Amino acid sequence: MTEVSNIQKGKIPKHVAIIMDGNGRWAKQKGKPRVFGHRNGVKSVQDIVEAAAEIGIDTLTLYTFSTENWNRPKQEISFLMSLLVSSLKKELKTFVKNNIKLQTIGKIDMLPLKVVKELKEVIEKTKNNTRLTLNLALNYGAREEIVNAFKIISKKVVNNNFSIEEIDENIINNHLYTVTLPDVDFLIRTSGEKRISNFLLWQVAYAEFYFTDVLWPDFKKEHFFQAIKEYQKRERRFGKTSEQIKNTND
Repeated sequence: MTEVSNIQKGKIPKHVAIIMDGNGRWAKQKGKPRVFGHRNGVKSVQDIVEAAAEIGIDTLTLYTFSTENWNRPKQEISFLMSLLVSSLKKELKTFVKNNIKLQTIGKIDMLPLKVVKELKEVIEKTKNNTRLTLNLALNYGAREEIVNAFKIISKKVVNNNFSIEEIDENIINNHLYTVTLPDVDFLIRTSGEKRISNFLLWQVAYAEFYFTDVLWPDFKKEHFFQAIKEYQKRERRFGKTSEQIKNTND
């Protein structure tokens, strides 16, 4: 078991993103319906948010509901939306107490009105918090995000806000949902699957990836700290050689 005392304080990823996978399989293993897995998955969210704040992570992005998740059974979607509302109501006091800021990325206004209302209330009441930004990807798809950015950029080119030649990475970054966030340093996916699933495709360009067979409802603080320890062993070169990195650090 990895304890927080074993984490190197000087090498904490600034932005961690997690694909929380395995709720359905976890429930199936126990002979329960999928919603049982989702309900228990919330407990892991609470645990990991607490762990991230404890070690000083700046931003934690959780893949909460993708644009593709609308294809799931209507009953499951309805449960997920109700679970989101009840969780937000329950966690607001904890967010305020622990100085956690909530924000979202994705097409939020297409969610049910009760969800939008609760989200906006929690976002407003935590907007000045500074310890940790908890970023929920809701009705989110990376390809849709990029298409949306290029539509806005194209309109600005037509309106002579800037020329095609001026378009660079910074301009694209400034038109993504994550404009206020740093790039992802570390991407974690639970349940043994090894794919990105249309999640933060632009933002994970230089992220370190970590895949674990642990299903999300079983993923707790010790698993998170173990992942962070693995991250701290990695050498992030950003296109440079190991020798260049060593000389820079020296």
